[in-house]
Amino acid sequence: MTTMPKAQEISRKWYIIDAADRPLGRTAAAAASILRGKHKVDFAPHVDCGDHVIIINADKAILTGKKLEKKFYRHHTGWIGGLKEVRYDRLMAENPEKAMMLAIKGMIPDTTIGRKALTRVRIYKGAQHNHQAQNPTAWTL
Repeated sequence: MTTMPKAQEISRKWYIIDAADRPLGRTAAAAASILRGKHKVDFAPHVDCGDHVIIINADKAILTGKKLEKKFYRHHTGWIGGLKEVRYDRLMAENPEKAMMLAIKGMIPDTTIGRKALTRVRIYKGAQHNHQAQNPTAWTL
């Protein structure tokens, strides 16, 4: 029998992922899976049943191969000739939280459930976070 979870029956836990010396994409994939709730037994794709994720040490996440020199973050301002690009070595040095968020956002569906799931991720550059009161459980990759 297929389980059909209801919104009021879902209990949300808090998980903490340490991104130090781990590939950025693998960390983002684990976080995206937790945010969707795919690790739960009663997962249903049409219900928002994901948990909260705290990612620490985002500045110590690594990019394998030559991605630091060859990968770009590109976006358009909306104006003529407004294509902006930032190389990932600069992005990781200046704003590693944004690099991690972009990776996670690319792995979450672009639906109302996906947008709601992205509000449950917290990314920190260093090892300090202010969510001790939620008693987060360590997630091993």
